[in-house]
Amino acid sequence: MSFDRAAEYYDATRGRSATGTALETTVLAAALPHGAPVLEIGVGTGQVAIPLHEAGVSMVGLDLSLAMMAVLVNKAGGRPPFPLVNGDATALPFGDDRFDAALFRWVLHLIPNWRDAVAELVRVVRPGGLVLATLGGAGSGPKAAIRARFADLAGIDRRPTGIDWSDFDGLDDAFDGHGAEIGELESFEDQDDESVEEYLQFLADDRYSWTWSATEESRRRAAADVRVWAEAEFGALEDLPATTTYTVRWRTYRLP
Repeated sequence: MSFDRAAEYYDATRGRSATGTALETTVLAAALPHGAPVLEIGVGTGQVAIPLHEAGVSMVGLDLSLAMMAVLVNKAGGRPPFPLVNGDATALPFGDDRFDAALFRWVLHLIPNWRDAVAELVRVVRPGGLVLATLGGAGSGPKAAIRARFADLAGIDRRPTGIDWSDFDGLDDAFDGHGAEIGELESFEDQDDESVEEYLQFLADDRYSWTWSATEESRRRAAADVRVWAEAEFGALEDLPATTTYTVRWRTYRLP
């Protein structure tokens, strides 16, 4: 699934806090090799790769969306800060054993044949190399209830086209099938400061890929109905806490 349509607003609706980005970069940079090529599939706007590059990791980025990578280039001052490749994660345009390590964040739920992407990473990362992965999550609390209600009213199937957002067991199984040694980096907490009001507006404005199958009319109608329901269920939306704390987990897969 290409994110061309999301490039303009992606960074405003996705990502870590400044503190979370710093923590994530520290944790990942400590695990990754320095001076050897590291591939990120789904590099997008560079939320992960740019800080890692600045921390001394030799990054290579791949994405299906040229528009997303154009945002990355713009953020880096107008020139690619490291090699960028337009390509498909299920058919990587690299030779075998090309990289010492690879990573991905919030990608496999968008790929129906996501196990092919895992197999491709195993192919292009050298024996003994490392793959780091995190799947993201669908959240909890009022936003989760609002999301479920909105999807029902708009007639949206919320199931991802690829792996489920929290199916680390399934991801482990896929890498285990390739003989990888499974581990986990030190987890950390981050905070989402997006208010419930903002979240409901983002749903109405089609800012999330799982809403893209719905028509604008059905989204707007669902958002209005959900607002009435949510205020009856939770009280005035502007009075609900804006900050949600969540745990970030990164799996490690050491290839045989």
